[in-house]
Amino acid sequence: MTNPLLADWNSQFALPPFAAIKDDDFKPAMEAAMAEARANVMAIANASEAPTFANTIEALELADEALGRVLSVFYTLAGSDSNPVRESLQRSFSPVLAAYGSEITMNEALFQRIDTLWQTRDTLGLTEEQIRVLTLSRRSFVRSGAQLKGDARDRLSAVKERLAVLGTQFTQNLLADERNWFMDLTEADVGGLPEFVVASARAAGEEKGAKGPVVTLSRSLIVPFLQFSARRDLREKAYEAWCARGENGGETDNRAVAAEILALRDERARLLGYASFADYKLETEMAKTPAAVRALLMAVWAPAKAQADADALVLEAMMHRDGVNATLEPWDWRYYSEQRRRAEHDLDEAALKPYLQLDRMIEAAFDCAGRLFGLTFKPLDVALYHADARAWEVMRGDRHMAVFIGDYFARGSKRSGAWCSTIRSQKTLGGDTRPIVHNVCNFAKPGKGVPALLSYDDARTLFHEFGHALHQMLSEVTYESISGTSVARDFVELPSQLFEHWLEVPEVLAKYATHATTGAPMPQDMLDRLLAAQTYDMGFSTVEYVASALVDLAFHEAAAPADPMVRQEEVLAALGMPHAIRMRHATPHFAHVFSGDGYSSGYYSYMWSEVMDADAFAAFEEKGDPFDPETAKRLETFILSAGGSQDAEALYTGFRGRLPGVGALLKGRGFPTAA
Repeated sequence: MTNPLLADWNSQFALPPFAAIKDDDFKPAMEAAMAEARANVMAIANASEAPTFANTIEALELADEALGRVLSVFYTLAGSDSNPVRESLQRSFSPVLAAYGSEITMNEALFQRIDTLWQTRDTLGLTEEQIRVLTLSRRSFVRSGAQLKGDARDRLSAVKERLAVLGTQFTQNLLADERNWFMDLTEADVGGLPEFVVASARAAGEEKGAKGPVVTLSRSLIVPFLQFSARRDLREKAYEAWCARGENGGETDNRAVAAEILALRDERARLLGYASFADYKLETEMAKTPAAVRALLMAVWAPAKAQADADALVLEAMMHRDGVNATLEPWDWRYYSEQRRRAEHDLDEAALKPYLQLDRMIEAAFDCAGRLFGLTFKPLDVALYHADARAWEVMRGDRHMAVFIGDYFARGSKRSGAWCSTIRSQKTLGGDTRPIVHNVCNFAKPGKGVPALLSYDDARTLFHEFGHALHQMLSEVTYESISGTSVARDFVELPSQLFEHWLEVPEVLAKYATHATTGAPMPQDMLDRLLAAQTYDMGFSTVEYVASALVDLAFHEAAAPADPMVRQEEVLAALGMPHAIRMRHATPHFAHVFSGDGYSSGYYSYMWSEVMDADAFAAFEEKGDPFDPETAKRLETFILSAGGSQDAEALYTGFRGRLPGVGALLKGRGFPTAA
């Protein structure tokens, strides 16, 4: 029988045949596809013909198509719907794929062909896009060790293999801790909680096989529990379990894993001639240097901490008035902050949430994409990998643009967080290929027959990930290696964070924020209060984020710490971290940084992109129209369709005419700015 992963996908839009794929198909498919890719690459490296852009660079772009197809399906399932077999496969695949990558990038004959093309690039008659792809290809090989010799070459390969193993181990340890912990609640424990929290707790209890409602470590459940539960003892228990992910001892403890990852990253950078891993990693980003990153983060830290310190005094006084004669603790902050928000802004999340239905927020995101870029979304009746996932065909006029898959609900088989990926990327080399784009979130799943309700933060997450999806859907480049979100890490968050702004457009909420029971639109006074409160508690959220980013930077800008937990505490102490706020991601569950190299030395990138997104949305505001067609067209031309075809600075300058300063970010967060 033909392996469905290797057969032609003749389904509508060439979607993967999820229903036909079995876990036993992945290993033989990966091995066969890798053998094919290896043979293709060796043929390029050993060709007798002189190197040309077509027979070397373009041939490399197409050499591993089958392997990419197999792995895209596998990692979609491994992240969104894991099981013990898939976790075992992931552990076995990681070192094999790392070794294969080293084999390619350290092939001397292949690198010589690429280097010859790069040295003579001005004589080859290449387009700007081709020169960009050639430059990035050579840079990738050099940064992967192509110019190393002997023992250093062999050691770098071993380091990369071990890092791949450790990244997978870190991720799976974290998933195990998140999956295995839950706190049973009695009927008395849920008394006084808003109905949406109770419903989510009951649904989570059903999923866990418990006898009643439970609190899990899913952010979409534990955060509202911390906001609304009057039981300080239960808040403390839940919060401490949430913070202890990855540091509970035993097989799933990530502390030693993180230490080894940092040591190997430091060794990797030094083998390649860099002073630190941060210097190595940031070289290709907009920031360029650790000093530039630190300057941005510290410019925001001081006003954020001042605001958080002032807020803590107010919240502690509220707690004392409640008869709790104690110091404000991290498990108290969200509870008293929610009460303060209700008092100062007359905003009660329990009253607000029925107006933020998941389906209506999806419609809102689609409508904004339609008004800005002419896209339409048609539901598809297709077999996907899980019953909760759904799909739409994305069109512009008569042209098929993409397939969009949304998978929105938390479950034990899904890793935490929210992300966007592609099962197939856009390219035109070898045929016009339109993408299959995948958004994954972890919203609380409601009971049967009950509409899913979101917090405002959840709605922002939905818009954020859909902004990434638009970056993929609207991509119009020749080469997959620069398609969609294949851009500098501190530029990749610009489209996602920028799209969040459209959720705040009053006419969008006025149309789509409708009550789940009555269908009535959100009352104007509630809408006004919601929008007026957008910078509420910004000191807290900024401090917990910037603290995490500064710890990440400290881990990588100097020699690796012997004990990352000690170094983490040193950094926080030097910052004067407020007692009642903790890092958003403590080291043992800092998946952004330790599950792979993506955000290592790069967690700052959300804030770097925020400097641009605040300025970019101002371009629409200056036109007096959040859907201004001319500005939307420039946004698509220079950013959303361009992928990595130019440096990020050039792309942003093409859109805006200049690079922005930090002032727009501080203003957007409600912090004082210099005159």
